[in-house]
Amino acid sequence: MEPRITSPALSLPGALEALQTFSQAVDKAAHEAGVPATTLDLIDLRASQINGCAVCLDMHSRAGKKHGLTDPQLATVAGWRDAPYFDEAERAVLALTEAGTRIADNGDAVSDDLYRAAEKHFDEPAMAAIVARIAAINMWNRLNVITGQVAGEWTAQWAS
Repeated sequence: MEPRITSPALSLPGALEALQTFSQAVDKAAHEAGVPATTLDLIDLRASQINGCAVCLDMHSRAGKKHGLTDPQLATVAGWRDAPYFDEAERAVLALTEAGTRIADNGDAVSDDLYRAAEKHFDEPAMAAIVARIAAINMWNRLNVITGQVAGEWTAQWAS
C-alpha cells in the first residue's frame, strides 16, 4: 500500500502548522469546557469509521485507549445504538457526529431534536467545541482518504 501523494498537511507549506494549531485550539477549548477526552475520541472514531479513514481510526483508537475507552467501547463504536457501553451523553454526541458527518444525506441533516439531545448534556462552550471537533476530524479524514494515506505504527506518535 502506498499513498497517492504525500499528505497535503505535510507537503503544502504551512498547512500542518495551521491544521495542528486549529486542532490543538479545539482540544484546549474542549478540555476547558469540560468535554471528556473519551467523548472527543468517540467523535473521532465514529466520523473516521463513516469516512473510511484508516489513519484516523488507528490514531484515535490508540488515543481512546490511553484516555480510558474500554475494549468493548472501542469494538462497538460503529454499533453504538445496540451496545450497552455508552452513556446518554456519549450517545447524543455519537448521533450528532453521524449527522454532522453525513450532512448531505438528508434535508434536515442535523435536526433540532438531535442537537438538543446533545445540548442537554453540554453547555454552549462545550457544544461549540464538540461541533468544531466534528468539523476538524472530518477535515483530517478527507485529507487522508482523498490522498490514500496508509495507517501504521507511525500514527502512534500522534495519538495523544
